[in-house]
Amino acid sequence: MKRFTGAGVAMVTPFTKKNKIDFNGLEKIIDNQVNGGTDYLVALGTTAETPTLTADEKQEIVNFVKQKSTGLPLVVGMGGNDTQKIIKRISKFDFDGVDGLLMVTPYYNKPSQEGMFRHYIAIAKASPVPVILYNVPSRTGVNLKADTVIKLAGESDNITAVKEASGSLAQITRICKYAPDNFTVISGDDAMTLPLITMGGKGVISVIANALPLKLSNLVHKALEGNFNDAKNQHLELLDLFKLLFKEGNPAGIKALLNIQGIIENELRLPLCAVSSDTYKKISKAYHKLM
Repeated sequence: MKRFTGAGVAMVTPFTKKNKIDFNGLEKIIDNQVNGGTDYLVALGTTAETPTLTADEKQEIVNFVKQKSTGLPLVVGMGGNDTQKIIKRISKFDFDGVDGLLMVTPYYNKPSQEGMFRHYIAIAKASPVPVILYNVPSRTGVNLKADTVIKLAGESDNITAVKEASGSLAQITRICKYAPDNFTVISGDDAMTLPLITMGGKGVISVIANALPLKLSNLVHKALEGNFNDAKNQHLELLDLFKLLFKEGNPAGIKALLNIQGIIENELRLPLCAVSSDTYKKISKAYHKLM
């Protein structure tokens, strides 16, 4: 069976008005995932505003999610642009209760495809849990190409999946076609979930699932069952929100929606900030129309 199949959620980090982590809000989000059909949780990803969290805060979040997740598999985000520093971090990290590492491509220093291949092989050898490659060139400035992903999947049994957020259906389709059968291709973009599954992908690590886990998981599960008509209807129902949530960046949009639901404060840490009042109103209108 493929690992990390189905509906994953890239969890936000809620903050109080005093800029502290809001663990009560985080618990509400986790409870909604457990009750909403989400298949696994992802902590400390991009949506979690991880660059603004201290090392102690990151550990507190992981410990809290382990405690509250009621048996749902947990993937932890990690990454950087210094391979040796990541390996050292892995060696000191407590992997008890952690089922996978989401490892973003090195950013800023723009390594070559060969450099990224060697980077990921070294990390896979160091990691005691399966590694999910994370390709998001719009944020990192470098694209992990399809052939490099395929090569990594064939080289290391501990590289088991890729979260693909390149936005290129051609690239994603090539990975689906040529990667080993036991390798999982995951959408990193909510709006690409259904097209990716039709090409052989196995799910999504979703942003919108923070607020609408049942609707998102239904979309994914229907598509994976081959019920593409129902999946299409769910996709079209969510389409306006998919777009609005990213209009002023992630996680500003999803935090606005969670605030509209009354789950968390609409607080982010600089340099990120809340969406404009106009976008907030549009998200609210689309949400209430959906419900």
